[in-house]
Amino acid sequence: MKLLVSGLLNIETTVAVRGFPINYYPIDYPFFGVNSAVSGVGYNIAKALTTLSDEVQLLSFLGSDDEGDRVMTQLTRDGIACDGVTRTLKSTPTSVVLYDPDGRRQIYCDLKDIQEQRIDPDTVTFDGVAAICNINFNRELIKTAHKSGVLTATDVHVLSSIDDDYNRDFMENADILFLSDEALPCEPQIFLRMLHERYHNRVIVLGMGGKGAMLLDGESGKLFHLSACQNIKVVNTVGAGDALFAAFLHFTAQGLSPIDALMRAQVFAGVKIGTDGASNGFCTEAEIEDRLPSMNISVEELK
Repeated sequence: MKLLVSGLLNIETTVAVRGFPINYYPIDYPFFGVNSAVSGVGYNIAKALTTLSDEVQLLSFLGSDDEGDRVMTQLTRDGIACDGVTRTLKSTPTSVVLYDPDGRRQIYCDLKDIQEQRIDPDTVTFDGVAAICNINFNRELIKTAHKSGVLTATDVHVLSSIDDDYNRDFMENADILFLSDEALPCEPQIFLRMLHERYHNRVIVLGMGGKGAMLLDGESGKLFHLSACQNIKVVNTVGAGDALFAAFLHFTAQGLSPIDALMRAQVFAGVKIGTDGASNGFCTEAEIEDRLPSMNISVEELK
């Protein structure tokens, strides 16, 4: 299956900390606790889909610097085509992720000048499924993709209002809408129904971490809660949402129902958070099917 992915590429440094809040001390020695790798939402999704044997058309921006060279080398190593990556930034975006022994994380993301870039939709071929991340250079792209009739999907991550100005273009043009429960202003069931009433998405998925996930099926109007995977070890939750999103698109593109796709996506994300780094720990489709029965995911329809 071929999927278009358009989103951020960056260099990410993860740092293991003793806990939050962090008390001041001049130096610490977290042996093997500081690591650097290629990451970014666009890369995380592209690598996850590639691991699941999909063909990815990747669009993004990098700088013409050493960090950009490192990203391009990694993309080639992963078998992800680089043709759609433009190197016009002043420098390549970078991020630092602090994470504690419970898997909680705090992210510092330096986007450099990427928010000033734009992708010309007329230069892009749409086919099948388009995973379009909520970054400025994708605003016209997701509108054009939606009008073209391809299945459009986006993850707006942390959302506290259905009228969020930054994310409105993405929510209005997404057939599949993902978000996190981290900043909801009301009960999740109420918020998801408000979103659907406003934007009429085909599917809305709310990632809830250790509490599982919720799914609103726009066609039937039914709302479901899926429990979290059991029997998993949490090391670092950064990138869990990207993994959930990517695997859901993979299985949706194969024709699975939203519930069946989300159950498998939860397994994919559950395995992933057993490793450090947003772009590490992805398993194959065969491994997902093998692990699914032992994860004991329950499905409850909500009123």
